[in-house]
Amino acid sequence: MPIYNLSDIPPKTIIEGYDAKFIHTSGMTFSYLDVKAGASLPEHSHMHEQVSHVLEGSFQLTIEGVPLIFGQGTVVVIPSHALHSGLAITDCKILDVFNPVREDYRSM
Repeated sequence: MPIYNLSDIPPKTIIEGYDAKFIHTSGMTFSYLDVKAGASLPEHSHMHEQVSHVLEGSFQLTIEGVPLIFGQGTVVVIPSHALHSGLAITDCKILDVFNPVREDYRSM
């Protein structure tokens, strides 16, 4: 049974202002993000179902054109292929879980 300590995982910058630590299982990717206030995530979609949990801070997520502001403790499910974008209102810590595995993140 694998056990991980996030402090042992080096962060990878996925885009400017978004640094992630990844854990991959056989069926999922866990992305622990540190996001800088003001950092934006361009609109995109992917085949993966995504569950986003704001651990700290305030984040605006726009899904299919509908903006939502969510904060600590909020969990949002982003369906497969849904167009979405984001903006960190404050510095944030976010956990994103993807199913199936994000192979593009595995190769980072």
